[in-house]
Amino acid sequence: MNQLQINISELLGVSPWVTTYVFVPLFIILMASLITKVFRIITHRYFERSSSVLHVDPTRYRFFKNAVSFIIFLIALIIIFYTIPELRSLGVTIFAGAGILAIIIGFASQAAFANIISGIFIVTSKPFRVGDYIKISEEFFGTVEDITLRHTVIRNNENRRIIIPNAVINNQTIINSNIIDEKVCSLVELGISYDSSIDLAIKIIREEVLKHPLFLDNRNEEQIALNEHPVAVRVMGFTDSSVKLRAYAWAATSFDAFVMRTDLYKIIKERFDREGVEIPFPYRTIIMKNTEGKA
Repeated sequence: MNQLQINISELLGVSPWVTTYVFVPLFIILMASLITKVFRIITHRYFERSSSVLHVDPTRYRFFKNAVSFIIFLIALIIIFYTIPELRSLGVTIFAGAGILAIIIGFASQAAFANIISGIFIVTSKPFRVGDYIKISEEFFGTVEDITLRHTVIRNNENRRIIIPNAVINNQTIINSNIIDEKVCSLVELGISYDSSIDLAIKIIREEVLKHPLFLDNRNEEQIALNEHPVAVRVMGFTDSSVKLRAYAWAATSFDAFVMRTDLYKIIKERFDREGVEIPFPYRTIIMKNTEGKA
């Protein structure tokens, strides 16, 4: 025990044992937490300001903050080992048997290292960034909130957080709605009866899509010069009881496309009802045989 610890014990009026094994580790952990908190506040303000001014992706900054926080707590743990004699001797013993320990830790921490390496790959290759709206396989979709050393946090449409290990997300098929162009083409599919007018149905669909406030005219200069309609509607085929129509309605974002599509299904259905365009439903023919009369 050094002179500083003895002086602290005398100042606090406690035994040197309490100072060495209780107050010093707590003080080190408190300082590490304070340094981490101050560092994250300063970097958050600086990086967020730089990202908005320079139009730089903040994903790497978030990952950098998490990595530095991890390093600060790792240094604090090493200092605690150094200040406590028993832990210091344990550390020497651990390093003496580093070969066996490395094998044990290697097997025990494969998943942890895989998540860290996968997180680095995600940040450098950027298949998605913080703020992107992504869909993973067919199960999870939402907005990326954070990318840490171990996992990626996604906020879904129910405002719940989906926490996925980086190693898992790195091996999945990802649909990113924001990586290059945020515009989304929403497919509005409807079926009309064989007795209804296809031209009238297409006319109604186009008018209602054009009137929707979230619709985005995505035609290029060539299409405008050729006088192509802003809303493409195509006949996709025939089913047992209906003719399938598909409208291509563009919106500025994925969420706008979802809202617009749900609105259009209601609006178009009501317009079809008013103008006599039938949306068919399955018919079932039942034949009743009079077996008693036949006998």
